Amino acid sequence: MDFKYLTKIILLIVTVLQICTAQGITVSVFTVTSKSITVRWSRYAGASSYKITATPKNSPVPSVFAQFSGSAVMGSVNALSSNTVYRMRVEAMDSGVNVLSSAETEETTAPDVPFIQQAYSKHSDSITVEFGQVSGATGYILRAETEDGFFSEMAVGTSPGTVINLQPYTQYILSVMSVNSGGRSQPSLPINAKTVLVSPALNSSSSSSDSIQLDWIPVDHAVLYTLCVIKDGSDTRVKLNTTETNITFPGLEPGTTYCIKVNAWDPEGNLGDDITVCQITRPPVPGAVQVQLMQGRSVGLEVFWQLVRGANFYFALSSTGQNCTSLDGYCVISPLSCGQNHTITVYASNEAGLSDPSNPEDLLTYPCPPELVWIEEPVAGNCSVMWSKDSWVDFYIAFVKRDDGLEEQCNTTATACQYSCICGYSYLTTVFAYNQAGPSPPGQILNYTTIPCCPEDVSVSLISTETLEITWSAVQGAEIYETVAADQTERIHCSDTAPVCALSDLTCDSLYSVVVRPCSDGGCNNTCSAHTRQTAPCAPEIQNVTQVNSSTVQVSWNSTNTRANYSVLAVSTTGSLTCTSTGMSCFLSNLPCGTKYQISAYASTTAAQSLPSYTFPLETGPCCPATLSVEQMTQAMSNVVWSPATGAYSYVTSLTSSRGHAKCHTMDTHCLMGCITCSTNYSVSLEAISVTGHKTQCNYHGFSSSGCCPSSVKLYRMANNTLRVYWRSSPSLYNYIADLYGTRSNYTCSATQGSNSCDVAEILCGEVYTVVVAPLTLDGSKVTFCPKRLYSVSCSGNTVGMVIYRGRRSVD
Repeated sequence: MDFKYLTKIILLIVTVLQICTAQGITVSVFTVTSKSITVRWSRYAGASSYKITATPKNSPVPSVFAQFSGSAVMGSVNALSSNTVYRMRVEAMDSGVNVLSSAETEETTAPDVPFIQQAYSKHSDSITVEFGQVSGATGYILRAETEDGFFSEMAVGTSPGTVINLQPYTQYILSVMSVNSGGRSQPSLPINAKTVLVSPALNSSSSSSDSIQLDWIPVDHAVLYTLCVIKDGSDTRVKLNTTETNITFPGLEPGTTYCIKVNAWDPEGNLGDDITVCQITRPPVPGAVQVQLMQGRSVGLEVFWQLVRGANFYFALSSTGQNCTSLDGYCVISPLSCGQNHTITVYASNEAGLSDPSNPEDLLTYPCPPELVWIEEPVAGNCSVMWSKDSWVDFYIAFVKRDDGLEEQCNTTATACQYSCICGYSYLTTVFAYNQAGPSPPGQILNYTTIPCCPEDVSVSLISTETLEITWSAVQGAEIYETVAADQTERIHCSDTAPVCALSDLTCDSLYSVVVRPCSDGGCNNTCSAHTRQTAPCAPEIQNVTQVNSSTVQVSWNSTNTRANYSVLAVSTTGSLTCTSTGMSCFLSNLPCGTKYQISAYASTTAAQSLPSYTFPLETGPCCPATLSVEQMTQAMSNVVWSPATGAYSYVTSLTSSRGHAKCHTMDTHCLMGCITCSTNYSVSLEAISVTGHKTQCNYHGFSSSGCCPSSVKLYRMANNTLRVYWRSSPSLYNYIADLYGTRSNYTCSATQGSNSCDVAEILCGEVYTVVVAPLTLDGSKVTFCPKRLYSVSCSGNTVGMVIYRGRRSVD
């Protein structure tokens, strides 16, 4: 490290130490008592001792000092005067007793220690202390302690003072300290005192109008209890002592309040806290109870009674559980119900409870109307109104009124009345019950309608194969009509308010019995006659269509009809065909080729015609082409052409011979067929195929292929400007013809049957000739597809020279 830098650091440290050493000490008061002041100070560097001097500020009393070592930072000066202001000076001194630094502060000593005169407890949670007051004290502190560590201090202004929040029946050590601005004095000489017992926790009640019950939880350490009883409004006091924790006071006045004061005594004979409870006895029984029904539209039960002493309110109770309350001598129990026998008792009530009940009073209310009322009509035209029996009823009156205004009534003690009821009318019926209190409220009103009469003009019509329409004229009293149709297997209902009904989804080919029953609230008329109607026959089900021949099919079906005639209809775009039968099949004839039919069947009876069966598709085989021709294109290839055929989608053409056959499958109306053998007779056939695969075989007249073209055709020079054409051919019945085509002239020669050469005379030399040898067909025409050969004929003077083969000629 650099020496100059180190020197600067050392000088800085020395300077700081000098500054710190130059600062003086500080002093503050730590605590004060009546005879001492304790101060504390800050440590001073270099001090070997400290001296504390206490000098009275306004008193001739000499100063007091104390000296302490250099390690001390706190010290006390004793033997001071109480309630005196002192100037406290602290000096830091070196070993030569030279003062290095000093500091001062002022403080007042506490007042003199008080003297306790006496301590006593009047309450279980406090002790009162009486003590002598001292001069200069601005207040006092009471201290309470116990041997088990309890400690409590409380500030008071003067004597006597009370320490609170203590425990009952507990020994405390008590002392007092005086206080001023300087602090507190030392505690006084202690004194012992014990708190008194806590007061009992009372529970009071009154079980009757002349007694009060009192009980409490035992108080710890209590040996006796004192009770003092005072009646409200009286100066008379009754005292008694007891060691029990419960007591009953009998012979008291009803509805009267009694106050009871209770104290507990401890074993030392000290009276504990007192507690007072006030309890009222139950009120006396209300008298002169009267009950009556209220007059007017409101229905209630009025209860009256005489007021009694000590009651806060009154309670009237009925045997039905209903009640009413009041502060006066009157209340109303409502609402009332019919058919009740009320027994009324009245109670007076206060804080203690209810009084004994009054003498009961009875009252009967008006009866209830019958709970159940019903009408019975065991025989048409004779009705009975019946009802359930009720309590507290003397007799009944039943009223019956017909809808045309006719009215009658029945008075009886029974529970039924009979009256005449005509069909098709409505009757309003109600029943009243009576007793001494009067009639019952209106009961239920029954609207009974007798069964209506049967309609006479019932019409049953079959409007579709499985639907019956039934119509009739409306009848009086009918609210709804029930139509029932039944056969041997099912029963169908239809209900409607209109005089018409449609019964659908009936069983086909079935005889139904139809009954129309008019109905009302009173029921349905079950005496109406039935009407019968047959439904349409069931639709047959086509099972199979069998091809008999190209123009006839057999149609077979199944059916569940008992007896019916059947018709089969085949419909196409061009027309229709039919057949009929009473069995399960029939034949459709004269079906044209190439036609698609939809076949359906239906059944007929005298009742109606069935729905058609599901359709069955039928397609006849396609037609044969009207014309067909075969044209030979080459020696081994022919073109077959035919006219379009109805219903045909594709064609298979066949040429067949003993030497072989050719076949062509096409969608066109022509076909080019190869592998044809010349000089051969072919049979021609065509198979027409529909789009669904139906086939028709068509045969046509035979076809004979042309004679075979000769091979090895050669040209030879003969004498006299003559050329000979030679060829090679199989033995046949065909004649051949040879043609020579030049640029200047053409020549032809024919060969007889079986010959294989012919001569051409007077031919021009110096020419190239195309030579063609072809057989003749049966009709004398020439085959046009035989090959051509080129020959060059030179001149030798004026005559034919050399004949040279130039090869085959390509197709023109």
